[in-house]
Formats: sequence, structure tokens, C-alpha cells
Amino acid sequence: MPDPQLCRCPWLDTSKPDYVQYHDEEWGVPVYDDDKLFEYLTLESAQAGLSWYSILKRRQGYRQAFADFNVKAVAQFSQQQIEALMQNDKIIRNKLKIQAAVNNAQRFLEIQQAFGSFSKYMWQFVDHKPKVNRFKALSDYPATSPESDAFSKDLKKRGFKFIGSTTCYAHMQACGMVNDHSMDCFRRKQILEDTN
Repeated sequence: MPDPQLCRCPWLDTSKPDYVQYHDEEWGVPVYDDDKLFEYLTLESAQAGLSWYSILKRRQGYRQAFADFNVKAVAQFSQQQIEALMQNDKIIRNKLKIQAAVNNAQRFLEIQQAFGSFSKYMWQFVDHKPKVNRFKALSDYPATSPESDAFSKDLKKRGFKFIGSTTCYAHMQACGMVNDHSMDCFRRKQILEDTN
């Protein structure tokens, strides 16, 4: 059970234990593993226009539907598999988003080919080290940044779909390219200590 005494980010709904666990264990921790990055990217693009929690609670469903986020497997999904996913009530049944996930897997592989890893490509947008922000209130949090604008623009140029600047910024927050834990959040300092 999460410690209710600990101070956490102002955006977090602490009445949801699975949301608290995600905040405490994953959000903002730098990720360099391509499999994990593909998972985050797929979930973030599925989120477009929805709340992150609506995706988080379906994460297991996405894991099963998208071959445990095996990028090579997803890149080869057939039209038949895409149609089958449209009947899957454990994920968001939006055909364009499902097609985007398959398309993005193919583009992800192209980036791995060109850069050696998606991680190497992605981290260049923050000069290969987490950008540390100093947010206090919910109103301090931006929806985008110059870095997410550049990241999104480049991904779109490479053929990615459902990956605007807001989605990219959410991805950057999730995988620690930016440390957006609020100044008084207990995780901010822990992550900074772990990454220094």
C-alpha cells in the first residue's frame, strides 16, 4: 500500500493505488531500453485525446493485444489481426490508433536500423541527459516544450502517426527525458540521486 504520508505530484489522483504505483515506480525514471520505449510510445499514442489513467488501467490488455510490445511482431501485424483487435474490449477500439501502432512499430524498426537503437535517437532531443524542471503547482506543467515540438516534428517526418507534440511531451515525462516531478514530490530527489 502506498505511503499516504509521502508528498507526491499535484496531478496524481492518490485515490487510485495503481496510478500511485505508476507514479512512484515508473514515471520520470530515465528509460534506455528500446522494448520499454516502444511500450510507452504505443500507450502514449493510444492515449491521444483521452486520460492517461484510461490507458494505464488497460495496460495489461494492451500487453496481450500487442504481442507483449514486441516491436518486430507488431510491425508484421496483418490486416486480419488489426480487424481482430477492433473486437478486443481490453484496449481502446479505435481503428486509426490500432493502425498507427502497427505503422509506428515499422517506423521504430527503421530508426533502430539508422541509429543503432531508438533510445540513442530519442535521447538526442535532450542532449542525452534528463532535463530537470522546477514545477510547484499543477498550473506550472506545460503540455509541450521546444524539445517535444522538435521530437514530434522529426517523428512525423519519419512517418509516425498519433504522435503530436503533446503526446511526445507525455512520453518524455514518462520515460525520464524530463524530470517533471514537482519540487516537493519525494520521487524528484530520488530520481536525481539515482541518475547522478
